[in-house]
Amino acid sequence: MGHREDLLEGAKRLLATKGYAHITARDLVAESETNLASIGYHFGSKEALLNAAVIDSFNDWDEEIERAIDARPGDAPADRLEAFLDGVIRGVTGNRALAMASVQAFAQFEYAPELRDQLAATYDQARREVAAVLLERDDLDDDTARRVGSLALAVINGLVLQWLIDPERAPSAADLAAALRTIASS
Repeated sequence: MGHREDLLEGAKRLLATKGYAHITARDLVAESETNLASIGYHFGSKEALLNAAVIDSFNDWDEEIERAIDARPGDAPADRLEAFLDGVIRGVTGNRALAMASVQAFAQFEYAPELRDQLAATYDQARREVAAVLLERDDLDDDTARRVGSLALAVINGLVLQWLIDPERAPSAADLAAALRTIASS
């Protein structure tokens, strides 16, 4: 692994243990066993490195979600959403610290235009991917992908926050899927 990858992996470990706001450049260097110049060379700044680590950490939940979705081929979209949300909940409960670090990073986008741009691009891509998974179709028109993906991401973001704030009273994936079915049938 090169310095770039070492820095990225070290930043992800630190996000999980210290949170976004409490990581110093020296922490990153010590954790990755690199040097201060490597941060600037590969990422431009400590913040850019942390932002890249947060974005990259979203991919770490993909396995949980893919396993949940793959168990439900041919199901209705609401059932696939339920499976998807089950995977999200497992990701949050399995790595609460990283989920918290992601929330802390989101709070930074107002002051970091490059993070806002990265998140916007990530969300744009995620809308299409989530919609394709839920509808089991890759040939979605742009409006359908945007609408379905945006609804799913809004539900996912709200679910993550509820599980972080109050896991005892947070809704289950089944609760949310049932609520969507109720709304759709009304």
